[in-house]
Amino acid sequence: MIKESNLNPEKASYREEVLAGDYWMHELKAGETLRIVDSHGNQAADTLFYSAADPSERYSAIDTLREQGNVYLTAGTTLLSNLGNPMLEITADTCGRHDTLGGACATESNTVRYSLEKKTMHACRDSWMLAVAENEHFGVSKRDITHNINFFMNVPVTEDGQLTFADGISEAGKYVEMTAKMDVIVLISNCPQLNNPCNAYNPTPVEVVIWS
Repeated sequence: MIKESNLNPEKASYREEVLAGDYWMHELKAGETLRIVDSHGNQAADTLFYSAADPSERYSAIDTLREQGNVYLTAGTTLLSNLGNPMLEITADTCGRHDTLGGACATESNTVRYSLEKKTMHACRDSWMLAVAENEHFGVSKRDITHNINFFMNVPVTEDGQLTFADGISEAGKYVEMTAKMDVIVLISNCPQLNNPCNAYNPTPVEVVIWS
């Protein structure tokens, strides 16, 4: 569902560009709003959410999809934790839908899906592993890397229940906004994937903006 934001960009309290292949890890306080901007279009932002109070409580795709009865995320979706608690609510979305079924790229999956020669290519899981290693103060470790959301990524579900990686439906300047319902840790991998059209075969930066 397309829904424009009513927030004024000039009143944002934080803004940062995240380069393709890089990560962004930040605590978002309850009541704050995070916007992720697809700066150049068709760029997947693979994102994990954790409770800042206890990172073992984390985003659950299973609980979120079951409760909303829809496989795609968009404005109005409440992101639920593995304990069934509301973590964030998507309050604005100019892309229209986002994937939470396709998972994140990894060196192992690149090898299986594409070729043995792809194993050394950078992947989202590498970025997340680096993030948790460089930010131990958040209390997140590699065992906590589970369900993620692929913002701006187009993963259609076929009639026979299969998933496909298709050309993106996002464009330059499209964004998604979410308001925190609890203090959360946000971990984004700005996807470096070059082997399928999730990034239009040309990974580009995204921008993160916060309103306090």
